[in-house]
Amino acid sequence: MEKVWRTGWVVAHTQMLANSFRHFTGHDLMAGHFSETELAQKIFEAPWVIVSHGIEADPILNYGNQAALALWEMSWEEFTNTPSRLTAEMPNREERARVLEAVTRRGFIDHYTGVRISKSGRRFEILHATVWNLVSATGQPCGQAAMFPEWQFI
Repeated sequence: MEKVWRTGWVVAHTQMLANSFRHFTGHDLMAGHFSETELAQKIFEAPWVIVSHGIEADPILNYGNQAALALWEMSWEEFTNTPSRLTAEMPNREERARVLEAVTRRGFIDHYTGVRISKSGRRFEILHATVWNLVSATGQPCGQAAMFPEWQFI
């Protein structure tokens, strides 16, 4: 993974992550003033997890920062080709779908907690997550994202 945060798509996507977060929550995803490339690097290298998926019928993960890739034990290529539903075990997928539907209706939710599973089967609970809709500069839906600062293995 050669500095994926430098690619044009990731730089633009990171900007959309930050703009959508600000739009729905009224807060900055990362405090400070940065160029688009600096923001992409800082968010990719942040100690907290941020992930997103697209708007496919079965949404595919399209972004995971360094912390997310480590937590789910995947390379960038594996992660960005994974249906996002597979981040949760079968019994937790229905609850996950309900949360994502609530986000679609409300724009965002915060303080979400849920159980997820890594590639190797390691289970962990995400804590204090914010989940929000992603929209383009013209307001078109582009997917959903989640950010969480804490997790614990169970």
